[in-house]
Amino acid sequence: MDSVSTEVWIFGGAVLISLLAFGGLILAPAIGSFSRTWERVLAGALSLVVLVALVGIGVAVGLAIVYFWPDISTWFD
Repeated sequence: MDSVSTEVWIFGGAVLISLLAFGGLILAPAIGSFSRTWERVLAGALSLVVLVALVGIGVAVGLAIVYFWPDISTWFD
């Protein structure tokens, strides 16, 4: 366990919590709203599009913070 840093465990826990939240709050209600198989498949596919969009927004915000960190850090001086 010494070979894995604390940041990796925190990141892994955040990923797990995020995927569980996605499954419980977006995917399950979307699939449960329909009765036909093709409707459920399409609802699942559109839910995955939502997941990709949310991940993309998160990555974009994270990259913006990293890129502009010298300017952002002056706010806290």
